[in-house]
Amino acid sequence: MPSKSSVRADAAARARDNELMNLLDARLHGFLDLVTVVVFLLAPFFFGLGGYVAAVAWGLAVIHLLMTLFTRFPLGIVKVIPFSIHGVVELVVGVVLVLAMPRLLRAGLGSPARTFFIGAGVAILVVWVLTRYRESPRP
Repeated sequence: MPSKSSVRADAAARARDNELMNLLDARLHGFLDLVTVVVFLLAPFFFGLGGYVAAVAWGLAVIHLLMTLFTRFPLGIVKVIPFSIHGVVELVVGVVLVLAMPRLLRAGLGSPARTFFIGAGVAILVVWVLTRYRESPRP
């Protein structure tokens, strides 16, 4: 009979290799990054964001594009940022967009800015959960 610690270790290994968490490979993730850039670029027009809130959306588009182009994965051009670090940055950005950005922008309940940034953060976190960051992406 296996010990409790070996059963826990086996369960942890299965959870770590959960197929649900590995749906997106590096190439597909890269395409979704480009979609994210376009969404951040167009959000001020579709959500009626103006002033510094629009500037934040456009700034996030530029940062996301640069990170995508500099990541060591199929859609990267310069390939200096490891894909795993790319994942950590996206995790942090997703959490900040959901938890902090509405307060930082003083976006009230139901405001377009709050709706957009929380939605974008949730979408980034979903992609983060579904991406296989551990793989060695082919160039």
